[in-house]
Amino acid sequence: MKKILYSAIAGLLALSSCNLDINDNPNYPSSGDITPALQFPAAVNSVADAVGSQMFIYGGFFSQYFEQMPEANQYNDIAELNIDESKDLFTRVYRSLYAGALQDLHEIKGKTNNTADLFAVAVMRAQAFQLLVDNTSETPYTEALQGSANANPAYDDGKTVYEGVLKELDEAEAALKTSTMEMTDPLLQKDVDQWKGYANALRLRMYMRLIDGGVNAAEYTAKAKALVAADKFFKGDVKWDVYSPVEGQFNPWYDTKFALNTNNFCAAYPIASYMSETDDPRIAYSMSPRASDNTWAGQFPGAKQGNIYDPSSHKNNSVSAINVESFKDAPIYLFTQSELKFLVAEVEYRFNNNSTAAKDAYEEAVKADFNSRDIAGAEEFLAAAGNWDAAPQKLELLYMQKWVAFLMRNHMEAWSEIRRTDVPKLSKFTAAEINASPAAYTPGELIAPDVNYYGKGNIAMRVPYSSASRSYNSNTPAAKMISEKVFWDVK
Repeated sequence: MKKILYSAIAGLLALSSCNLDINDNPNYPSSGDITPALQFPAAVNSVADAVGSQMFIYGGFFSQYFEQMPEANQYNDIAELNIDESKDLFTRVYRSLYAGALQDLHEIKGKTNNTADLFAVAVMRAQAFQLLVDNTSETPYTEALQGSANANPAYDDGKTVYEGVLKELDEAEAALKTSTMEMTDPLLQKDVDQWKGYANALRLRMYMRLIDGGVNAAEYTAKAKALVAADKFFKGDVKWDVYSPVEGQFNPWYDTKFALNTNNFCAAYPIASYMSETDDPRIAYSMSPRASDNTWAGQFPGAKQGNIYDPSSHKNNSVSAINVESFKDAPIYLFTQSELKFLVAEVEYRFNNNSTAAKDAYEEAVKADFNSRDIAGAEEFLAAAGNWDAAPQKLELLYMQKWVAFLMRNHMEAWSEIRRTDVPKLSKFTAAEINASPAAYTPGELIAPDVNYYGKGNIAMRVPYSSASRSYNSNTPAAKMISEKVFWDVK
């Protein structure tokens, strides 16, 4: 964050050095004093913090990448799906996106006529609202951000929000009259073509969810095919790369671990078993071999110490730890090149019936993920366990490899894609049965948490509404359980 902080401090000092009213608090400048150049990085940072911290944690558990370290307890409620509104899982994200990102973006729209800046604002609004919908399905949109003029905004259904921000994107792009941004932009360095490519990728991500949610499927299929045919997407990764390996400037997920001075995270059984079974060299990037025998092993989801297993085996050396220390200054990935290519491969295979083009995009996706981790062996992996031609179920291979590629990259999108595609699928065996007969289990299948309070024998399908919304907004809908699906999850 130091790049942003230094810029913000310099700007605020300049503001406070002249025309200072004695009744103004220089530590809390008014919105009118803060320029878009300062406000836009703060808005992007709020989105990135939501994705890279709280969502990264619970998305990691829901996607069965993470599990609670056997001898720790910090995340027992998430691991055991003991989640309702009283647990306050979503409030930090809700505030970060509404009071942080969306409020800043809303104010910027009243401060500039630069169409390139306004287009970037529309892109980040689409990203923020997409995240809100994918968590709770319903969220304030048409009446949101009106301040005291409407302190109780209505909640819109997810379909309305998705289609609303997609329309905003189209209108903002059609209004572009300049290719030069004026705002500070640490995300894409004021490259308007990159912002257009990012917008197209967000469109494609949302189109696929609308299609599989049964919303105007023919229309959005045609739009998805047109995007892929035009091939005007971003280059590289869209990542918020502003952190340093220095206390106070850490990646926010790592900072959570640092503040607690403990490691609550170990590998979950599904991801450890699948990557071990497929001899995937990327496994060493994310986790360490267990100390007991130098093999890869994961903890069963929601398995309490001594609940169904021998307590003597529940020690830190019985599972693979997540390589937390290597993520001190890791960027937050909002959209990876790998995710983009997997979406392109899916469109080619499902809608264009072009297995050759799908294979090319699929292999580009896998290679992009290997490259982003600086791991060798992509070609060898694609010739073996990742082989497209040899796969009897090509879409399943694509989705499984997408799941792997999201590991330690974007856990929120991993969870959303699991819900959209139903891959990895849920094992028919319980954790106790798998523990007793490991050979019966297919590596990579999700496992219903052994202790499963509100998931109804499944993984989480949504998160509850924010307790802050419940406390202050009388239009917050009746509470929803985590077993209830978001609008696009109809399978």
